Amino acid sequence: MKLPTIDSDYLISVLLKLLSTPSPSGYTDRVVHLVCEELERLRVPFELTRRGAIRATLNGAVSQPDRAIVAHVDTLGAMVKGLKDNGRLRLVPVGHWNSRFAEGARGTLFMDIGQMRGTILPLKASGHTFASEIDNQPGGWDHVEFRIDAVVHNLKDLLRLGVHVGDFIAIDTTPEVTETGFINSRHLDDKAGAAVLLTAIEAIKRLELPLAVDCHPLFTISEEVGSGASAALHQDVAEMLTIDNGTTAPGQNSSEFGVTISMADQTGPFDYHLTHRIIQLCQEFQIPHQRDVFRYYRSDSAAAVEAGNDVRTALVTFGIDASHGYERIHIDALESLARLVSVYMQSPPVYARDRYDMGPRTGFPTQPG
Repeated sequence: MKLPTIDSDYLISVLLKLLSTPSPSGYTDRVVHLVCEELERLRVPFELTRRGAIRATLNGAVSQPDRAIVAHVDTLGAMVKGLKDNGRLRLVPVGHWNSRFAEGARGTLFMDIGQMRGTILPLKASGHTFASEIDNQPGGWDHVEFRIDAVVHNLKDLLRLGVHVGDFIAIDTTPEVTETGFINSRHLDDKAGAAVLLTAIEAIKRLELPLAVDCHPLFTISEEVGSGASAALHQDVAEMLTIDNGTTAPGQNSSEFGVTISMADQTGPFDYHLTHRIIQLCQEFQIPHQRDVFRYYRSDSAAAVEAGNDVRTALVTFGIDASHGYERIHIDALESLARLVSVYMQSPPVYARDRYDMGPRTGFPTQPG
């Protein structure tokens, strides 16, 4: 195994492409085409599920027990819940996020035919009119509305424009990369993870690094609404590494630097042996890392296991500040993750016995104790 050089310019470039492509859960076709075009450019074969999850293949020395590495390309967003008499739109969230992060956000309304720009505002938005009432009004999705940038005064005008209940709204990401290496944007969860996975693939292909077993990069399209990697796995995949965000906040051990390895989330512990293999690789290749446990968090790993896949899962993350809000990460974490993922791609399987769906006790591991 070799620790490859990471093309940081490529990483940032592909991340900005992903961030500029709207993809709230349920409206992901555009970003699926973008990732497919990038895989074609890298000469990596892939196939799509019916709804658009992407399963690519990097051939290894043997085909079993093969592995998967997954990131999701769907994001948070909103949907039209109702058309209001004042010409504004009532909203519900797509995915789980707080309306306080939506207030003031610019976004694009996707209608059956055409699209319109607009802004999410609290019901009382004018300081010159409502003064202190703005600060005292309730929060929540029932207390915000979408203002369309069109001549719209009433329900009839909305119907004339062709607005319907169920239309999607994608929130602008407004990314900024600072000279200090910080990246500020909405939807870094998990566009940054997808960029890391593509960057690791680029390094493997550019340096022609051999893989021990077949590896399947996966790009899922419904993680933010819970189903994630439930339908994109080959049944013979024995181990799956998920790339997602780690929460840097009081009481957490995540960091915006290095790799944050999750030991457990709200669905329970991750696979002991695969997780410790990841820790071992970080130690062997001197990749800075830390461990954390996430209390209010689930990922593609949970979706895969809950769907009945008998697969070892682990979760590696980039530390993110203000997750599901206006997020911030550091390039150091993305580069560290890309190095780890590219080394993991080259590594032998955790256990050769895992090539069997069912097998004897011989070769089954034992945890220390």
